[in-house]
Amino acid sequence: MAEAPVPTLLILGAGTDQNYPINIAQEHGLRVLAVDSNPNAPGFRFADEAAIISNWDVVALKKLCDDSASRGYPVVGVLVMGTDIPHIAATLALHLNIPGPTVNTGKWTTNKFLMKEKLAEAGVAVPWYALANSFNDLKKLMREHGGNKFVIKPTDRSGARGVFMVNADDANLHILYDEAKTESYGGEVIVEAFIEGDQISTESILWQGKAYTPGFVDRNYEMFDRFAPSVIENGGIHPSKVTGVLKDQVKDLVERAALALGIQNGVAKGDVVIALDGTPMIIEMAARLSGGDFSESLIPLGCGVNIVNAAIQIAIGSTPNLNELSDKWEMAVANRYFFGTPGKLIAIHGLEEARALDGVQKLEIYAKPGDNIGQIKFHAGRLGVFTVVANNRDQVQGRVRAVYDLIHFEILPVSDVVV
Repeated sequence: MAEAPVPTLLILGAGTDQNYPINIAQEHGLRVLAVDSNPNAPGFRFADEAAIISNWDVVALKKLCDDSASRGYPVVGVLVMGTDIPHIAATLALHLNIPGPTVNTGKWTTNKFLMKEKLAEAGVAVPWYALANSFNDLKKLMREHGGNKFVIKPTDRSGARGVFMVNADDANLHILYDEAKTESYGGEVIVEAFIEGDQISTESILWQGKAYTPGFVDRNYEMFDRFAPSVIENGGIHPSKVTGVLKDQVKDLVERAALALGIQNGVAKGDVVIALDGTPMIIEMAARLSGGDFSESLIPLGCGVNIVNAAIQIAIGSTPNLNELSDKWEMAVANRYFFGTPGKLIAIHGLEEARALDGVQKLEIYAKPGDNIGQIKFHAGRLGVFTVVANNRDQVQGRVRAVYDLIHFEILPVSDVVV
């Protein structure tokens, strides 16, 4: 008698962001097939099967899925967390005839210009934007729009790669434009008006056209001046300062944005700015789970919701438990990152003392002594991360400071490094 097929979840990526969904999927009784181009990807240790394949190699991924089915392990769902490739998930879902984002959703949510076009077309509030096809075009667009602050970025990258805050008089504007263009896979750059105001990260589950948004976190840009003109975020904090009617307005905006991008069932990750006049606007939206601790730590620790559970249920064609998407409690949670200066990392001091502090839930270091540390230009250049919990925002911010006070990265400056 032939053995019954074993339902398998394909997870695109096997980095640190994917360790958590691998574990959750296995708790659901699913077999996990993880793919990554890095043979030393940490998630490979936990997955039931590992394949060294680029997440962008659609031909190889289709063949992998077909081969898995032929061996009795049919791929019944595809999950994306922390990697901006919903268009790859959409293509695979179509190939396998399983649930997933539509091809249009994949296209609209991985091209920031097309995204803004769809949102604006649906009447969803977004900052002014335009496609800058050349440097001269950029100058012309900025001059015609007016204003002092703009953001330029590739239309098709994530993780703050090639994202710069600029103004029309910047002496190095041409260099920054060229860098943004170089970072773009398709060579396209979008320019947007920079909107002053608080920024919110949201994480929603869409089910049958309705959004459930347990993820609602204030984004932290306290190090903006240090990294300018690069736009580098340093974690977030829950609960948000945004409450009441305004919070409801943001949730409604997020739902309308998700629907405009074709997300009926699945995940919608929103970046929202609340302008100084109180108007919430969508900066970006992704059709995937957040990496960087948002889905893994901030949401479940802050309000008791495991949003990854629901995402997996939808990915495999099951009905999510909507009751599980309601807040169970409210705790203060913050995650923050470690940043270095260019040079050679000699030593890291204070790690064990910091791990012993009250409220520290996670403290991970990505770098090791002997590594060369470059200039921080995008999020992947961070040296590590930590997460702390507390009873309220003031207490959690105090615990953040306590961790920073204890940990010191000893770095030999570039000028002193002997080659």
